[in-house]
Amino acid sequence: MRVHPEVADALAAGRAVVALESTIISHGLPRPDNLRIAREIENAVRSGGAVPATIAIIGGQPHLGLDDDALHRIATGTGVVKVSVREIAMLAAAGGDGATTVASTAHLAATAGITVFATGGLGGVHRGARENWDESADLAALSRTPVLVVCSGVKSILDIGATLERLETLGVGVIGYRTDRFPAFYLADSGHRIDWQVQSPAQAAAVLRARTRLGTDGYGLVLANPISADAELDRALHDRVLADGLAAAEAAGVRGKEVTPFLLDHFHRETRGGSVAANVALVLANARLAAEIAVAHTTG
Repeated sequence: MRVHPEVADALAAGRAVVALESTIISHGLPRPDNLRIAREIENAVRSGGAVPATIAIIGGQPHLGLDDDALHRIATGTGVVKVSVREIAMLAAAGGDGATTVASTAHLAATAGITVFATGGLGGVHRGARENWDESADLAALSRTPVLVVCSGVKSILDIGATLERLETLGVGVIGYRTDRFPAFYLADSGHRIDWQVQSPAQAAAVLRARTRLGTDGYGLVLANPISADAELDRALHDRVLADGLAAAEAAGVRGKEVTPFLLDHFHRETRGGSVAANVALVLANARLAAEIAVAHTTG
């Protein structure tokens, strides 16, 4: 792995570092705004007092922390593939460029000793999984990766109840940030309850320290930070666009890892950019919160 000097120095000095995924840059946001937003996400981490470590694979080599050229390459390259944990070795051998998912970002971050990771929404169990067994690798990865993922729940395109059941089975703790309702990405409330909550970054950091002290740090943790009320989508609009998008994906035969980008693009078009604005708002909020938690964890 290549660790950016700023990230390496921060880790060596015991300062706060926050991992960031790169799939949102290459596949989750429209071009050319994705490059600008990627920089804004990194700046949000800095504003919270931590060093950002955007993770990607460049020329077959995992990079933890991207310089401007590498960030531009991931944001604008035509051959950048979406890479989860199982594809890392193949892509490395082929010498290709890859944008990391939640699973692969968490894996590489943990390997480097980065504990806190910010993203938009977690992957999960897809609708119809009883028939197609379609479940994101994010869940299994978190069951064996000692990171705290700050996210706005899981995308509403998923089976949220089944996802929460799987997280419980896999031993992944779920904590609400100032809420007892599990969020659904564009919406602050999915209709599902969260049993445990924290009210501050210091309390979240205390959970991380207790986890290490008690030997349960082999598992990941999910901190669910709901989108703010002024940024979430109108629920009626959301529900209509989601229903139409699911029907369109089924008619087009879209399956597996292609479902999420297909539906995100559908939301972007049908909400006239409203979904992208919501996505950006929640990711920036999660990046700032993750930085504050990382600072509290390293200084507590």
